Amino acid sequence: MIGIVDWGIGGIGFLQELRKRRPRADILYFSDTGATPYGRLARAALGARLAAVVAALAARGVTHLAVACNAASTVLPKVGWSMPTTGVIEHGSRFALATGARSFGVVGGVRTIRSGAYRRALAGPGRRIRQRVAQPLSALIEAGDVGSPELRGEVRRIVAPLRDVDALVLGCTHYPAIAPLFGELLKGVKLIDPAAAMADWVDQRWPLADGGSPPAFLTSGDPRAMRLAARRAFGEELGRVERVVL
Repeated sequence: MIGIVDWGIGGIGFLQELRKRRPRADILYFSDTGATPYGRLARAALGARLAAVVAALAARGVTHLAVACNAASTVLPKVGWSMPTTGVIEHGSRFALATGARSFGVVGGVRTIRSGAYRRALAGPGRRIRQRVAQPLSALIEAGDVGSPELRGEVRRIVAPLRDVDALVLGCTHYPAIAPLFGELLKGVKLIDPAAAMADWVDQRWPLADGGSPPAFLTSGDPRAMRLAARRAFGEELGRVERVVL
């Protein structure tokens, strides 16, 4: 069974991409909104939290883990569990480089940008990388806001210095929910959705038996808020969401 972990509902976009490729895959999605946002946790605390999440998911039958959260993916090289695991940053970087672009914009949360993970992965002779912290976009999208004047104003401010890049990496899995707005404000710039690249990789590298059951959803936060946010941001009807305490 494939486990998908994100602090919130951004990973729903990855879930949708994976189900396009593997419609009968056994999937367990975990949203950790009952915990401190991952981008605010110290590195050691985030690693410990992820280890607790992995243990809980393994107890429910998860054998492979997709970390659909850029903030959490910044600590993956330092964590140590035996479950096969992949994080979204490596796939976003690979996808971006494959475009042949020479100048990249990266938008993401504070931890993602300050980690330098995308900058290091994209660096090379003749390449130019410009990064922008994109708070508070994830919080607005997590609340189901994909088009308010406040959100549009924030996106316009964030991307203003990025109008001359060749490609823009959406360094938070919430951001594809407002991809049309990025496209509107950055005409001609290629948008890089790391979740789609990770879904391709998982489909090709993890040939697990598919049971055909609908995805199951867990959260450490408010199930009702999770269902509402997933519907508003990604048009996904989650059905039953089980609340768990770690």
